[in-house]
Amino acid sequence: MAKVTLKNVVKKYDTKTIINNISLEIKDKEFLVLVGSSGCGKSTILRMIAGLEDITSGEIYIGDKCVNNIHPKDRDIAFVFQSYALYPHMTVYENIAFPLKMRGLKKDEIDKKVKEAAEILNLTEYLQRRPKQLSGGQRQRVALGRAIVRSPKVFLMDEPLSNLDAKLRVQMRSEIKKLHEKLQTTFIYVTHDQTEALTMGDRIVVLDQGVIQQVDEPEKIYYEPSNTFVGGFLGSPSMNFINVKVENGAVNFNNTSIPLTGVQKNLLDGKGEVIAGIRPEKMDNFVSGIDITADVDISEMLGSEKIIYFNINNAKCSAKVDAQKQFGQQITLKINPEDFLFFDAGTKERIG
Repeated sequence: MAKVTLKNVVKKYDTKTIINNISLEIKDKEFLVLVGSSGCGKSTILRMIAGLEDITSGEIYIGDKCVNNIHPKDRDIAFVFQSYALYPHMTVYENIAFPLKMRGLKKDEIDKKVKEAAEILNLTEYLQRRPKQLSGGQRQRVALGRAIVRSPKVFLMDEPLSNLDAKLRVQMRSEIKKLHEKLQTTFIYVTHDQTEALTMGDRIVVLDQGVIQQVDEPEKIYYEPSNTFVGGFLGSPSMNFINVKVENGAVNFNNTSIPLTGVQKNLLDGKGEVIAGIRPEKMDNFVSGIDITADVDISEMLGSEKIIYFNINNAKCSAKVDAQKQFGQQITLKINPEDFLFFDAGTKERIG
């Protein structure tokens, strides 16, 4: 088991900077998720830790050892790819056993480790099948099994569930979390799926254009985003952002004045124009709040909830409301001032 440390890591392709001076410490036995949109650099970070990509500058440590110049096979890591990367002509048993054979282990030791991994992953009855005879979820478990038998210090997973259907992804999310708890090993997991990030990670790293935007526990990332990018990236629908002007201890929404709380007044004193952020599920507070009326653009039915789309101060917004809520061309929402976060209009960083 080992922590993984990145110190001032830079990756460039010619003159293009892909990873821009990242420093990050992944704790021993932690399940850390790297999340961001396509091209943000998350898979590049994983491949640099694995040694599959050279770094331009900086240092990477696994445990207390700098691995910059250590060959991938000597880094004591296991990499689980999006594509499974199984040998089609081999049985499940042979696929799982392959890395152990390459290390020259004795036959009885290989047999023991393969059967232990198969037991953990519920693959025992499939050991004599070939990959083409398995479902997508079973193939992914074989890929995990091949990683488990090596007993690595660190598991690296690059979007391992993206080829599965929605129902199977949910099932495999819980299986991978259980596997982490059972193995007590450091997991570094890359995904573009925010639901995977929020449900699986002990901590989440949000990346944009090769720069870390925020590192924190899922709940803090969701409810206390450090800037508008993080607030807008995580959450479905994403956080609403509304340009407002602070005047006389209040802000104005569709000609309705909402007074600020004491803490908000102190934070926003002298700020003038700011960005107000509020989650869609907070747009209709049943306990207390101030009524705001908006013209409905469209509504979507999602079982027990509806998502309503509308404009506030010329900003496109959405609200999650109870499916039983009745409305016509207009909707009245009860908004609590305490549910707002405020961001600097220039830097887009959260105020306070």
